[in-house]
Amino acid sequence: MQPANPAVALRGIGKVFESGVVALDALDLTAGSREFVSVLGPSGCGKSTALRIMAGLTPPTAGNVIWAEGAAPTRRIGFVFQEPTLMPWASVAANVRLPLKLAGMSATDAAPAVGAALARVGLADMAGAYPRELSGGMKMRASIARALVTRPQVLLMDEPFAALDEITRFRLNNDLLSVWQAMAGTVVFVTHSVFESVFLSSRIVVMTPRPGRVYDEIAIEEPYPRDDAFRTSAAYAGYCRRVSGILHAAMAAERVP
Repeated sequence: MQPANPAVALRGIGKVFESGVVALDALDLTAGSREFVSVLGPSGCGKSTALRIMAGLTPPTAGNVIWAEGAAPTRRIGFVFQEPTLMPWASVAANVRLPLKLAGMSATDAAPAVGAALARVGLADMAGAYPRELSGGMKMRASIARALVTRPQVLLMDEPFAALDEITRFRLNNDLLSVWQAMAGTVVFVTHSVFESVFLSSRIVVMTPRPGRVYDEIAIEEPYPRDDAFRTSAAYAGYCRRVSGILHAAMAAERVP
């Protein structure tokens, strides 16, 4: 199930940590241009490691990361971590401006991009606030805005909503789809939630337990935009059952001697 126009691909990726733990083994994973791909699997299967390798934050032991441009695009990758990791002493706007500041852009020149990123995640009126004044959901919105401020072609997200309550998580799922469609780029989203992956994704990649590799993939052939009505539809329930079945099969296959 290879995308016609790949944006980034992992080919034959292996990762062995210094402790001897084999996290990934012969992992092949492709994300297409303007595709929303969720990487689904049990805790410890190497999902986050694969994402960090894709981002260039962790080197693979084997294999290659292949970009459409031939090399990792400068300033065209956005990364959202599991925790917001905001600087507590800086305002929301200053936190969002950080990638541009590190790139040498002045505050004046960065201001339009910062304002646009905050508006896109619904935090335009919180630019002068500090992280301690924000709810958990608002902190994650600020983290997403920081990833968007460089106008990335590929947005990598590592279980960003896992620690949030269900209502906030549903709201941010809705907002994320709007952000993705507005950015006209690719999202690779790591999650361990079947329900979240089905709601968000155009395609779901299911990984095996460690050492992680792709067990199966499934396309979610439902139109966007998706809303709360989709969550209560028969189609959504059917996809959730199918994906759950694939996930359980992946885990069961690893238990067979």
